[in-house]
Amino acid sequence: MPEGDVGLRAPAGGGRVAEEQSLVRLSDGSLYCVYRTADGWPACAYSRDGARTWTPPAYKTYSPGGRRVKHPRAANFVWNCANGKFLYWFHNHGGPFLRDPSGARPYEDRNPAWLMAGREVDTPQGKCIEWSQPEILLYDDDPYVRISYPDLVEDGGRFYTTETQKSIARVHAIPQALLDGLFGQWDNRRVTTNGLMLDLPASKPMPRQVPMPTLPQFNQRDPHRADHGGRDLRRGFSIDLWFRLDSLAPGQVLLDSRDGSGKGLLLATTEGGTVRLSLNDGRQECSWAADTGLLQPGRLHHVVVTVDGGPKIITFVVDGLLCDGGQERQFGWGRFSPTLRTSNGAPTLQVGTPVRSLRLYTRALRTSEAVGNFRAGTSVVPSQ
Repeated sequence: MPEGDVGLRAPAGGGRVAEEQSLVRLSDGSLYCVYRTADGWPACAYSRDGARTWTPPAYKTYSPGGRRVKHPRAANFVWNCANGKFLYWFHNHGGPFLRDPSGARPYEDRNPAWLMAGREVDTPQGKCIEWSQPEILLYDDDPYVRISYPDLVEDGGRFYTTETQKSIARVHAIPQALLDGLFGQWDNRRVTTNGLMLDLPASKPMPRQVPMPTLPQFNQRDPHRADHGGRDLRRGFSIDLWFRLDSLAPGQVLLDSRDGSGKGLLLATTEGGTVRLSLNDGRQECSWAADTGLLQPGRLHHVVVTVDGGPKIITFVVDGLLCDGGQERQFGWGRFSPTLRTSNGAPTLQVGTPVRSLRLYTRALRTSEAVGNFRAGTSVVPSQ
């Protein structure tokens, strides 16, 4: 496919790699094909005539004409689901950085593996697929371990994925809550309450100082080990807030729980016109920032920062979109040290004047929950 001697290639201006095509059928009989390139984005095309001809190859986007999906030179597969939707496996990083010969290798960083759901939408050209914001599906504690070449099994309403890291093949049951969140992401307008430990709603005056809840520890000493070594608790937390900045000047504090020694967390604006979360346990400090170019002065924004102690990854969801690094970074998500013990600091949390509402969770929210919080909040947060 297609007919003739020239198959599906990388989009115009792309590299020479166009490999490992994966296809699904849409309800109107159209075919959708996605495949890997070495350009930092996967390529895709549609056929409306049974694979005889195809639309010009284009880089995959979250919605028709929307933001590109980032992916390195690795397997990225799409599958039909019995509910009429789709699932898509990829690695959620890339962009132009992978085309720089002096930069990143296009084969690297196949860990973690990410999953997004797709649904059909009508366009003047026929049915197309739009995609949800992604979730982490699988990870290995060693970032160098590759997780790739997946397949999907749907049996009796349950979903399983297979994968290999070159020497071991494995099968994993996909958690139902993760799937429900992905498939229902477009319609979710509910604030999640599971793990909610602090809720300062916008309908009340926002205090500028509140007792700081105790955040989960990331690891601790294990007295049951013969060497009394460490135990990874794989716990995390999420911060959900609405705020409005009068300017994007650096150094504006949104949240600060640091004590006199610097232990605790700080969420503040940066030189790049975005916000950065810093975590300090008195021994080391880890931080990550949201993508640049998303915040605007005078506009109300919603941000969910999730610190996930499983894969040791920090993510930002800004106004319902998971940060992917944009044009400035290969990665929109960042790793933090596996030896970071805690982010607890002072007993009091300082809340900056730009903050309009605040929620703290004692667990890492899924992307779909962060999106639901954003959509629910747009109807209750005052605009002034």
